[in-house]
Formats: sequence, C-alpha cells, structure tokens
Amino acid sequence: MDIKEVIVVEGKDDTVAVKRATGADTIETNGSAVSDMTLQQIAHMQEKRGVIVFTDPDYPGKRIRAIIEERVPGVKHAFLDKKKAIAADGKGIGIEHAADADIRAALSAVYTRMDADTESWNITADELIASRLMLHPSSRQRRERLGRQLKIGYANAKGLQKRLKMFGITQEQFKEAVRILDQEDSYD
Repeated sequence: MDIKEVIVVEGKDDTVAVKRATGADTIETNGSAVSDMTLQQIAHMQEKRGVIVFTDPDYPGKRIRAIIEERVPGVKHAFLDKKKAIAADGKGIGIEHAADADIRAALSAVYTRMDADTESWNITADELIASRLMLHPSSRQRRERLGRQLKIGYANAKGLQKRLKMFGITQEQFKEAVRILDQEDSYD
C-alpha cells in the first residue's frame, strides 16, 4: 500500500502497527495532550505531504482528532471500527491491536472535512428518525453499522448528523447505506 501522506497516531505501538501494515510514515501525538510542537509538525506535514489522522476509536482519540482539526484544517481522517481495535485479552482498545488488513482498509477509505453548506450534505434529524438511526430501540446498533459501512466511525445521533455533513456524505450515499441496513435487518 503506497500512502504519500503522513499518518498521525497516538503512540509508538500505533506507529509499529501502521508501519507493519502499510510502511507509511507517522507522527505520534503522545497522548491526548497534543503539544504545540506536535501541532506545528502536523501543520508542516500537511503543507508538504498531507496528513491522515488515524486515532484510536475512543474518547481520547476523538479529542485528539478535534484538536488537530481545529488547528490544522484540511487534514484527512481514517476511522477504525471499535470492534477491530480491541486487544486479544479484551483489556485494551487501540490501533495497535488491529489486524494489518483492517488498518489498510481504514487507511484506504479516508475523508476530508467539508465546510460547504450544500443541501445534499445536510441530512436532517427527521431523516435520521425515519431511518431508525435516532429515537428507535435499535438506533445505536444501526448507527454503529452505518458508521462501519460508510467508514466514518460510530457517533451518537447528534454526532452522526454532524459527521455526515463534515465528511460530505451525500443524500445518495446516505440513502444507499440505509437501504443496505434495512436489507440486512430483513435477513435477521
């Protein structure tokens, strides 16, 4: 896998996993207290080669993503499904626990934040309700599956609406993903 961008990860174990899976270069944030020096490095790499933020699918990873997004606009994002990031002993979660194939799959489906207010990117709360992604007993599970399908990670209902818009998921992409969810549900 040939990745020209620099991958931003949380720590050394993540770097080892990404290098093993892809050979890509990394920058480590060394936890969720991202230093100004690290943010400057990320900004410099964004200008030179581009950056893909690839953090753990947990709260600290989400926090790091938000800090970087605020300070370095235009970075790309890759998401690893939480189920694919769990340690074999079940006691840890992180990129370092993922299989090489799962890391490659996540890094092959990157998103760049969209700042457009285009209607096609504005999935409404009513559409989330109608799609059983909000205010329904199975909403959480459907949002988890939708996040995996679109490769945008899990989010609560409010976060999902924001993430769909942020990554420019069109009405067509959303409707197709919901159609697949409904089809899967009909087989259960």
